[in-house]
Amino acid sequence: MTNFTLKHFRYFDALARHGHFGRAAEACSISQPALSVQIKELEGMLGSPLVERRARDIRLTTLGEEFLLRARKVLSDVEEMSELARKPDGPLTGRVRMGVIPTVAPYLLPEIIRRLSQSLPQLELHPRESVTQSLLDDLIHSRLDFVIAALPVSEPGLREFALFDEEFVLVRSAEDGAKPVPAPERLQEMKLLLLEEGHCFRDQALSFCDIRASDPSLLMEGSSLATLVQMVDAGLGLTLIPEMAVPLETKGTSVVISRFPRNRPKRTVGMIWRRTNPLEKQLMALGAAVRQIGQAQRDRALAATPRDPRVASQTARA
Repeated sequence: MTNFTLKHFRYFDALARHGHFGRAAEACSISQPALSVQIKELEGMLGSPLVERRARDIRLTTLGEEFLLRARKVLSDVEEMSELARKPDGPLTGRVRMGVIPTVAPYLLPEIIRRLSQSLPQLELHPRESVTQSLLDDLIHSRLDFVIAALPVSEPGLREFALFDEEFVLVRSAEDGAKPVPAPERLQEMKLLLLEEGHCFRDQALSFCDIRASDPSLLMEGSSLATLVQMVDAGLGLTLIPEMAVPLETKGTSVVISRFPRNRPKRTVGMIWRRTNPLEKQLMALGAAVRQIGQAQRDRALAATPRDPRVASQTARA
């Protein structure tokens, strides 16, 4: 009889996700040799290799790809059975794994953790920050309980719960700040700084500026909103950031914040979880609490965002 264990499945899933023994071992909080032993043991049970070991990474064999699908289904079912063991009517307790996109996490996550630790002391939040697609993949495969990201994600197996809307503001250098606010279509003619590929905020900004994602020659890229704002402060171009990021990212800089006079770009930030999650009632209640926190944070950021009088007058005439 083949004695598969959940440990085998979790280690193999981690190896497939990270594509590297060292990174997978780190994610599993074990040593690389220990992970390698577990994978070898699993391959021995199956009588065939699951991965092709290469110098810098690994690649799944045909058997590995098929086994991964089945292993992830088992892990997902086990996680949902664990969720069933919680009290169905009381507030969420114990470990809850959340994912947050990088353009929300620094501005909202600290307050969420602070407030929920007070109102739900039995709740243990385990946050993870990553780009949307990576978080959704983890959510679908039950490695996360819920995700905070920009809506919509349009996945049929996921529930979306809107938290708040926020506008994007234009960030320019002090020198350029004296000029009129450019029309969105003119931004593609300028040195526009955007996040690197994989960030949904990048795609939203490209759409607003009517720039094709396949034309990178128009853009300069940064790894975070903080990097983009510092590049603007150095006179390397201009960028868009969500208004919640303004107080933190512009502190200590001389950049100028402007709003577009009309057709202002914005996004909806929301919570997402699996429709099959048996704790949906508790997640809805948690979403209502997070909505209040998010709206309060957005309002504070809005109050702290400098007003551009030229934009205000343009808006009044529009």
